[in-house]
Amino acid sequence: VQLQASGGGLVQPGGSLGLSCAASGTIFRFNVMGWYRQAPGKQRELVAVISSSGVANYADSVKGRFTISGDNAKNRVDLQMNNLKPEDTAVYYCNANVITTTWRTSDYWGQGTQVTVSS
Repeated sequence: VQLQASGGGLVQPGGSLGLSCAASGTIFRFNVMGWYRQAPGKQRELVAVISSSGVANYADSVKGRFTISGDNAKNRVDLQMNNLKPEDTAVYYCNANVITTTWRTSDYWGQGTQVTVSS
């Protein structure tokens, strides 16, 4: 199973960015997919995740600004980030808890993508 993340970059405060993550390989379906982030000197933290049934969970710090959406058929999640703040600066990591075609449930991480919010 591989996770391919895209998006991110540099944006001014108040701006918007989008992140996408697609899972491929021997996947039957995903249970939960989403995004975590890690800022320099800090622990990795949950940003937003969504279940295959469409239930989303957000960190309090991003509620009302970030929106996560999922596509079960494509095993893909998208994160729309609006009104970005400097404190959103971090490396963002895609995570997926999937059921494989061999009926194993496992966690996978994608490569990190940098989001920098700065004027």
